[in-house]
Amino acid sequence: MKKLICLLPGVLVLVALSACNDNKHPNNYNYNTDTVIDESGSTFIKQGLEAGLTEIRVAKIAETNSKNPRIISFAKMMVADYTLAGDELEKIGIKNRVSGGDSVSASHQQIIAGLSSKLGIIFDAPYMQMMVSDHENAVRLFTQATQNKNSAIQNFAKKVLPTLKMHLDSAKAIAASLK
Repeated sequence: MKKLICLLPGVLVLVALSACNDNKHPNNYNYNTDTVIDESGSTFIKQGLEAGLTEIRVAKIAETNSKNPRIISFAKMMVADYTLAGDELEKIGIKNRVSGGDSVSASHQQIIAGLSSKLGIIFDAPYMQMMVSDHENAVRLFTQATQNKNSAIQNFAKKVLPTLKMHLDSAKAIAASLK
């Protein structure tokens, strides 16, 4: 009996050690950095959603306030492309518990208010200048995001970046044609 009592603590230590090394144990989490959103990823999602929402709102104004067929066509492309990209980015945000980006910044609200009161050729140049500026910022933001640690953000940025560059080229060409 004494031998059994002496062996019992040794057996308990072995059982405890083997439980700590059990990879199938439910409390032994396998942390995957792919699902971790760091501050730069969270910022990217919020800024991307806000920028997309801004582009959609301004493009809808352009569809009604501009009389230039190139600008109206560009605006329709903005609504379609940013709606798709925004839906996908929102899913990434939801999956990674990043909230925000569902409103337009105060500076963008002022620009939208200013543009909404303009019509025709008075509207066209400021709208296209905004598109050039916003798309230059978006290209920078998405280029940085292609290096993000989170693969969902990285893949999304790589997927959308060529479209943003095409938008920027189009915006520059249309803006140049207005001068």
